[in-house]
Amino acid sequence: MLPDALRRGLGEAIAQVNALVLGKPQEIRLAFAALLSGGHLLIEDQPGLGKTTLAHALAVTLGLRFERVQFTSDLMPSDILGVSVYDAGSARFEFHPGPVFAQVLLADEINRAPPRTQSALLEAMAEQQVSIDGTTHALPRPFFVIATQNPVDLAGTYPLPDSQLDRFLLRLSLGYPDEAAERELLIGADRRDLIANATPRLGPDSVLELRAAADRVHASDALLDYVQALLHRSRHHPGVRTGLSPRAGIALLRAARAHALLLGREHAVPEDVQALFIHVAAHRLAPDADGGDGRALAKSVLHAVPVD
Repeated sequence: MLPDALRRGLGEAIAQVNALVLGKPQEIRLAFAALLSGGHLLIEDQPGLGKTTLAHALAVTLGLRFERVQFTSDLMPSDILGVSVYDAGSARFEFHPGPVFAQVLLADEINRAPPRTQSALLEAMAEQQVSIDGTTHALPRPFFVIATQNPVDLAGTYPLPDSQLDRFLLRLSLGYPDEAAERELLIGADRRDLIANATPRLGPDSVLELRAAADRVHASDALLDYVQALLHRSRHHPGVRTGLSPRAGIALLRAARAHALLLGREHAVPEDVQALFIHVAAHRLAPDADGGDGRALAKSVLHAVPVD
């Protein structure tokens, strides 16, 4: 069980983010699940639907150091990772860390940068470190990347390579707000002002403690059987060229544990897996020529596997 103070802090943090990003409680829970399971989050949507607001609200509410990088066609890897500069006074190179040395990094419109720059984040996301000029630099903990991308049919976008997509535990879309939330946005205070005046409800140590608690959430043998059945089905499902890897299964299980923790349970259940499966699987499934898109395939796989 979580200590009372940590449980209260988590509840207050979720409530504050919901007050800053209106009408999206499910998406906010998924974002918290990605963070508490040690993964990264990809948000794909049209401009102006609150992607940046969500990232900034999470960072402020959790007391985490925030950096934003606007990805553009001329962005270089060193603009993200940092650069070594020769210091004549000390007669040696000094490393100047880039914005990746934050605890929450918003990679805004990541698919507007060319693949070489996109892949600069790969080691950071996978290994929690970066290597510059043969020297390895550890990133702060926790380290959480929220990347946003525009739909690939918009001008000036580069599709993310499969290796980069696989580093994102979840992909989600915020979509348009409902009428009540949109009315409140129209008549209420500016979101940027509200975020600037928001106070942290947790801190870095609390986030790490919550991650450890999520790792301890029980997953039964029956639940493992269900996850394996989903993985197996994805590899043999009509329309799928490449199914889910074991790493995708590990990501799904970790996210399900975090989801259960967010709902106040010490054990994960099939409903946790079902709530997350499409968001974990859709960007990892490779459809064949007639397979349609990944989201439709993920839905089809999920519906094809019964819960015993």
